[in-house]
Amino acid sequence: MRCDVVAVGTELLLGQIVDTNSAWLGEQMAMAGIDSCVQVKVGDNLQRMVKAIRQTLADADALVICGGLGPTHDDITREAIAEVMGTTLEFDDEVGMVIAEMFASRNRRMPEINMRQAMVPKGATVIPQRRGTAPGLVCPVGDKVIYAVPGVPFELYEMFERAILPDLLARSGSQSVIASRTLRTWGESESGLNERLHDVIGELDRVGNPTLAFLASGWEGIKVRLTAKADSPSSVQSILDEWDARVRAVVGDVVFGVDADTMESVVLDLMRSRGLTLGLAESVTGGLVSGRLTNVAGSSDVLRGSIVSYASEVKFDVLGVSPGPVVNEQVAVEMAVGARRVLGADVGLALTGVAGPADQDGVKPGTLCVGLALPDGSTTSRTFHLPGVRDQMRQLSVISALDYLRRAIAEK
Repeated sequence: MRCDVVAVGTELLLGQIVDTNSAWLGEQMAMAGIDSCVQVKVGDNLQRMVKAIRQTLADADALVICGGLGPTHDDITREAIAEVMGTTLEFDDEVGMVIAEMFASRNRRMPEINMRQAMVPKGATVIPQRRGTAPGLVCPVGDKVIYAVPGVPFELYEMFERAILPDLLARSGSQSVIASRTLRTWGESESGLNERLHDVIGELDRVGNPTLAFLASGWEGIKVRLTAKADSPSSVQSILDEWDARVRAVVGDVVFGVDADTMESVVLDLMRSRGLTLGLAESVTGGLVSGRLTNVAGSSDVLRGSIVSYASEVKFDVLGVSPGPVVNEQVAVEMAVGARRVLGADVGLALTGVAGPADQDGVKPGTLCVGLALPDGSTTSRTFHLPGVRDQMRQLSVISALDYLRRAIAEK
């Protein structure tokens, strides 16, 4: 079964919106064992849309079109699909009633133009909307099918998982179980992982199941995804367990989590399991570390607080740092000790550095100094030299510092 993707919207071509929908759809279909070979972007022009849909569908069994189902004049996906189907649009009373009730429930006036969303190609099946006003569509084209979904990501995700993926699997007739496991890594490049896993990859190429792929994820690290196929859930998990262990045997030193784990969630879980609390002192990151940690529900039982000591005087007066240059490991240690003391935490973590664009006290942009003050009174520190422009360097500083903390706590 092959299902390709067409993303609709002139804003995608102009770079005003990044097309994350196609990437998400490709990932979901890959995990379900559905081939997806082509992804196309097309602007809000009827004839170009019709041409793109016909050309893409010619080589596929199915097509997901995302976007263009809104109520405004440039939302013309319905018209394009109707032309490809060789039919006309007709008003769906039930869809129109749902839209009207949705506005009424929110005490909002419904513009008459919203009724455009109740126009459905004749012969299509409606996918009821649950999160917005636009319904989805299942549109037969000969022995093929077009699925149309809203371009709003959280509406698309729910509709695809609820209605489209089950329909695709039913049409494919596949009885196999496909599952993936993603190992989250930090501290090794994609090419470095590939080199270290050379023998494992060679063996996987010979056996054919599971498959292994690297997913570069910026300042979230490199993901190593294993995807297995078997005739039962237990069999597929056994395959994943075996090759998970094989991969970890080679690169386990840089694996910090699995699947939905993030560096911050792993650090919080680790510290919670040890009964430890954390106090932060941030300079170069300006509160980004505490922001990442507090995005995780339940972080308050670990994180005591954060002191954003962006100005040197705050480092001196609040944290007790010795006056002088403020980007070096000694300052990072003194900041960590100060954070631990002031915030009453078991562990103090501190970051100081230079994000750029200019040098600071002769220190080059990209320099990050991390200090740790541990429960036994010992301290440790490290200097990182990070790539990228200002924002990238600051984000890389967050995960680098949290990984440094993770490793130090794990070794205790």
